[in-house]
Amino acid sequence: MDTLNRPNLTRHATTNLPRYTSYPTAPHFGPLEEATYRAWLATMRAGTGISLYVHIPFCHELCWYCGCHTSVTRNEERIARYAAALEQEAMTLARALPADGLVEHLHLGGGTPSALGGARLTRLMGRLRALFPFAARAELSVELDPRTLTQEVVDALATAGFNRASLGLQDAHPEVQERMGRIQPESMVRAAVERLRAAGISAINLDMMYGLPGQTRAHVAATAQLAADLGADRVAVFGYAHVPWMKPSQKAIRAEDLPGAEERMDQAATASVTLLRAGYASIGLDHFARPEDGMALACKAGRLRRNFQGYTTDQAPMLLGLGASSIGAVPQGYAQNIPDERGYVAAVQAGHLPIARGLTLTEDDIIRRAAIERVMCDLVLDLDSLPPALLEEVRPALEALEADGLVRLSPAWLTVPEEARPFLRHVAACFDAYLSQGKARHSASV
Repeated sequence: MDTLNRPNLTRHATTNLPRYTSYPTAPHFGPLEEATYRAWLATMRAGTGISLYVHIPFCHELCWYCGCHTSVTRNEERIARYAAALEQEAMTLARALPADGLVEHLHLGGGTPSALGGARLTRLMGRLRALFPFAARAELSVELDPRTLTQEVVDALATAGFNRASLGLQDAHPEVQERMGRIQPESMVRAAVERLRAAGISAINLDMMYGLPGQTRAHVAATAQLAADLGADRVAVFGYAHVPWMKPSQKAIRAEDLPGAEERMDQAATASVTLLRAGYASIGLDHFARPEDGMALACKAGRLRRNFQGYTTDQAPMLLGLGASSIGAVPQGYAQNIPDERGYVAAVQAGHLPIARGLTLTEDDIIRRAAIERVMCDLVLDLDSLPPALLEEVRPALEALEADGLVRLSPAWLTVPEEARPFLRHVAACFDAYLSQGKARHSASV
């Protein structure tokens, strides 16, 4: 990054842009009828690869920095009602499919899926396996909080066949943890990793963050080194997005305690250098993986994908969302469930697919989405693959980035230099026809 013009980088780093886990991005979704989604599902052919995402919107404690769709509860009746709704939605969804698809990936996200408890997790997974055929080598992954991970939950996940777990490491320093509202000693994280591996859940992802209150480059380096020492197969390095207008809990974090744009860039670079020295390979914008991990292999082979869970090896053409706020992505478009928990449960109990909004993809959307995904995954794009009119439209924006060293253009290829990797969102934005529309507010790009 030091080879690039620093003032230009600072200007770009403070630009607010989408993360491009989809295109068009979720703020541009509009009303979508349940009947439309059912019609999309009805076109699925037997044996089609399916990816299931199941959203659990509960946590036992509030993390101030969190931007996820979640709420704090220990109310067993509320959790039981939601778990029952998930089972009922799964049954309604399975009946809407004209033939059996094959589940190749399943991801439990949140919130904290372990909030369901071991018995409910076992029941839910049994129900899903009864409703949807699972591939013999399907990847089953789950997001977990080391602070609330019990042996009961670990055993339930192992029995259900989970083979990958993602743990929130965030920052290893006690002072930073206190300022972000998440206290978890290093020993607690180590114990969680050891319990998972002992149970046979051997693939471990760790998430860490930069840009947190009171955080320094030394904190980031120590956290990245801890992730490597724990033997994580994959490490995601996310920049903290301070959006208190969207997430009121973030008001507990003082804006004056947050690192500035230049410090954030240096922290991101520190995480990258530390992980690369530890033997990881860079994956897309903000992921790192062991060279033998499936994500690194997919990246090397040009098969890396990007969806609502971020970077993935998932090649399934149908992503079906279950739970409040979850998003499904099928060839015809996107469909998002009702985000309000009560509204979601009521719709499911009435026998509906609880669709609130979505978007029907146009041919132009599909072309732009493909370009954005390849840029975000490969750092390379074949310009000859673009329609001439689209290339003419985006060329001025790309040339402006080229002037700042963020891309290299040849007659046939767009290439993002390694040192400009943190600015991939800027390159993707050149292809975004919706960015100037509406009033969506996004986080800083770096």
